[in-house]
Amino acid sequence: MPEPVSAPTQSGPVVVTAVFVPRTGSFEAVTDVLSRAIARVHEEPGCLLYAIHRDPEDRIIMIEKWESTQLLDDHGTSAAVVQLNQDIDGLLAEPVVVTRLVPIPAGTPGQGQV
Repeated sequence: MPEPVSAPTQSGPVVVTAVFVPRTGSFEAVTDVLSRAIARVHEEPGCLLYAIHRDPEDRIIMIEKWESTQLLDDHGTSAAVVQLNQDIDGLLAEPVVVTRLVPIPAGTPGQGQV
């Protein structure tokens, strides 16, 4: 996956999105690759959330939450990500877009941010 888009420095948990656009006919293959990776990533230090969702345009949106920027950065070079990149090669219509998000808290602490 490409390097995430830079966001302002933050402390505490880090939320990331990654958008995968499967080639025509490759949706199930991409989902299978991501599902295998998820099982491994859930075991990584600092992983609070690593989940995939399908949007109406058949893109796969991964939502991640990590305890810290350092643990997220460590994840980026993990064996699970290396394997994911190898397994997904040729299955996507365009490069993955990875974005680190910075919260704008609103409402109650438990409901106003991921």
